[in-house]
Amino acid sequence: MRSRTTANYTHALQYVLERGVNVIGQLVAYRANEARPYSLSCNPDLTLDLLALRREARAKFVFAGEVNSELPFMGGEAEIGKEEFDFLLDGPGADFPLFAPPREPIALADYAAGFHAASLVPDGGTLQIGIGSLGDAVTQGLILRHGNNENFRSILSTLRPTASRDADAYVTPFASGLYGCSEMFVEGLLDLFRAGVLKREVDGAVLDSGFFVGSRAFYRALREMPTDTLAKFRMRPISFVNELYFGEREKRHARGGARFINDAMMATLLGDVISDGLDDGRIVSGVGGQYNFVAQAFALEGARSTIMLRSTREARGNSQSNIRWRYGHVTIPRHLRDIIVTEYGIANIRGKGDRDVAVAMLGIADSRFQDDLMRQAKDAGKIERSFELPKTARNNTPTMITRALQPARDAGLLPLFPFGTDFSEIEQRLIPALQMLKIASRPTLFSLFARGAVLPSKDRDCLERLGLARPKNPVEWLYSALVSGALSRSAKEFK
Repeated sequence: MRSRTTANYTHALQYVLERGVNVIGQLVAYRANEARPYSLSCNPDLTLDLLALRREARAKFVFAGEVNSELPFMGGEAEIGKEEFDFLLDGPGADFPLFAPPREPIALADYAAGFHAASLVPDGGTLQIGIGSLGDAVTQGLILRHGNNENFRSILSTLRPTASRDADAYVTPFASGLYGCSEMFVEGLLDLFRAGVLKREVDGAVLDSGFFVGSRAFYRALREMPTDTLAKFRMRPISFVNELYFGEREKRHARGGARFINDAMMATLLGDVISDGLDDGRIVSGVGGQYNFVAQAFALEGARSTIMLRSTREARGNSQSNIRWRYGHVTIPRHLRDIIVTEYGIANIRGKGDRDVAVAMLGIADSRFQDDLMRQAKDAGKIERSFELPKTARNNTPTMITRALQPARDAGLLPLFPFGTDFSEIEQRLIPALQMLKIASRPTLFSLFARGAVLPSKDRDCLERLGLARPKNPVEWLYSALVSGALSRSAKEFK
């Protein structure tokens, strides 16, 4: 990809203007009998500022809108009049189903990281979380902390026995509640509102956000929400949400006790964060507003940035550490290091020296990779040769996570889909099996094939869903056996 421009979300507007973009197209919602009957709905993020600049004759472009009946009508600043449009497409023929990513299943390791992060959020504070299973794991942790506190503390103490004594731990229910300030209005924030966690209001709102995307159930919930309740969720320009400029005094007052929780792919032993690309130049994701919220965490009194990542990833049957000694691409540099969370705990590294940072990061790395990482740190002179990791950090293994959290999953406290899903029952059974095949090593594939080829399948409906119930050729027969074997094994491993 040669023409891609990398930009922080708050800088994207200026790049749009500099490149002379002359057409802006956007889906909009419509509601009759309103003074401003159209709503920018899920994406006022840059459009509101662009329209304001056009009204001031500082930008020139054609604005085309397309009405979609599935978009929720978000009020307030997101409302605009018909006069803003140069072209407007409306009518039944223009409607189409919205992009609606289903909610992901939450693995036990993600729950572990989520519970650690949930213990870092103070009552009466401000919250930003991201989309995906890690964000949903934080959501479930916060909800259990508020509504099922005894079980929350029990699960957390199993993962981190010192949690109740940690100086930075917050484990009580939410009396004042949280205010949301998140560039993305993720579905988890709505779940927190329903659970009575997101309830601290700022000028009548519990959330200020710049855009949203979610499941069909999410869109439906917003469409059907009473107007006075929906008004508590304000869609604003990204310049408002992601920055402190313009109205800084009010923003500082509103965003007290902020915890900005974002995901990353990797981190280094010295606290660099890798979120958007690989060291060979490949782009994985846009940086979005991650830098903006990290910067806010340093600019706001009492605020913290929390970066969540899985300690390992699977590639062709091999585990690789997501905590590296060094990496050739960085999204958030080490001079902005703050808090990093994996399933194995919390590295509180703001303001620490390199030695203490490296030791803290070793403590949340998978134990299979700690020795090699520690050797590299010692070779670089960052850790003294005599240092040894404490025994309490030497049991960072997937088996430990399973042993700690499986009882809570069996008790229904940590379900795969705690907030429901658009996946059918058949698809829910297929997901862990297909994930197993995706990361399986060659010996594991042979084992799954043998299992599926010998044992009669009890999951014919799943094979029907994939078109493999009646294989027509050797390749389909091979796939059918592999899926059958994976379904059989995953039924035992993902109860």
